[in-house]
Amino acid sequence: MEQVDVVVIGAGLSGLVAARELHRRGVDVLVLESADRPGGRALTETTALGSRVDLGGQWIGHGHHRITALAAELGATPFRMHTGTLPTVLDGGRALPAAAPPVLVAGLALAGIELLSRTGVPRRAGDHTLRSLLDRVPGRTARRLLEVALSAAWTADPDRFSLRAMTRMVRSQGGLRAALGTRGGAQDTLLVEGMGALVDGLAAGLGERLRLGERVVAVTDDGTGVTVHTATGPGSGTVRAGRVVVTAPPPTAARIRFDPPLPPERAALGTDLYMGSVHKAIAVYERPFWRDRTSAELLVLDPPGRAVFDSGPPDGPGHLCVLVAGPAAREIDGLDPAERRERLLGPLAAHLGGQVREPVGWHERSWHLDEHAGGGYLALPLPGTTDGFPPVPSAPVGNVHWAGSETSAEHPGYLEGAVAAGLRVADELHDHRPGA
Repeated sequence: MEQVDVVVIGAGLSGLVAARELHRRGVDVLVLESADRPGGRALTETTALGSRVDLGGQWIGHGHHRITALAAELGATPFRMHTGTLPTVLDGGRALPAAAPPVLVAGLALAGIELLSRTGVPRRAGDHTLRSLLDRVPGRTARRLLEVALSAAWTADPDRFSLRAMTRMVRSQGGLRAALGTRGGAQDTLLVEGMGALVDGLAAGLGERLRLGERVVAVTDDGTGVTVHTATGPGSGTVRAGRVVVTAPPPTAARIRFDPPLPPERAALGTDLYMGSVHKAIAVYERPFWRDRTSAELLVLDPPGRAVFDSGPPDGPGHLCVLVAGPAAREIDGLDPAERRERLLGPLAAHLGGQVREPVGWHERSWHLDEHAGGGYLALPLPGTTDGFPPVPSAPVGNVHWAGSETSAEHPGYLEGAVAAGLRVADELHDHRPGA
């Protein structure tokens, strides 16, 4: 039986960072990843024009210093988002003025959510959902604007997202302005080379210590160490280690059988949380032609509701990022790619120009259909649950340790949170080493 010091389950950013830090400290580490690629919820592709686009996590938020430092270390090139003051709201192909009543009403509702995030949801509100809040907002257009904006922010189903969970997440993410904002907010900066540059750099440093296509099905902890059982891949069988780190989000980690069983409060995270639904598409153009006339940061209210961002580098080519989240993301799964592209891009023509219908490249990913990630952007607590609010618990259970973006005390759910959790668990394991 193969023996190592630590097995890391999952080669997302958190697992890769943890493994690299442990390896640097002289720990014999092995990373097992069920997918045929590293990166987890980060995925970068090369376009026909040679540019790089992120189909998974892509943004470095303002103040996200850990991932900023990692990008600099690995030679990636940051650039600020091309954005206006506020996104333009399109309804029926018409741009709503910033002072339009529906926009003002939605702004007041967002201010109320911000206040609740600071004061806490009153006990009498119980586990009312985002849907129940939207139903109280006057005006169809204002309700729709809020639904699209908040779905894009968290990829939650409005009727499966409690106000308590939403306000806790707002607080953990630094407030609504940070969570929803571009310049100076969570969507502040991108990388010319894409997040794949970080994934590739970390993976290259691990070499044969990273194994792809190996799905972990069970972990046995006998008190003196752990035995990790895999079901797929060339090395399928068992690996013996002193400790194991699980970096998958709780709903995905729940597929692993633990012996002895996890404590009830830990096991409940696998059933009390669900992964968000999101379809992400990037349309690629020779140049960002829309910048000659307007901003391409949009909230489109017509079905399917979506958020649009100008995510191309300053000197081109043009990249339009389209996010469809929640139930709407699942509703477009049945369309063929050409039909889906027209559905998403066609209504933008009146605002951005007819060229928007003719990209030279189209890249898309439905994360809720990804069997390994399970969804995106992050794990969300079901209404009625009392645990699972970010950050989710990360205290070791015997020789089993936990990482992943959801466990981060800072910026949970973001790429910054994934890096922070990887660094934290590396310190944790180093402190637990024999003789420490």
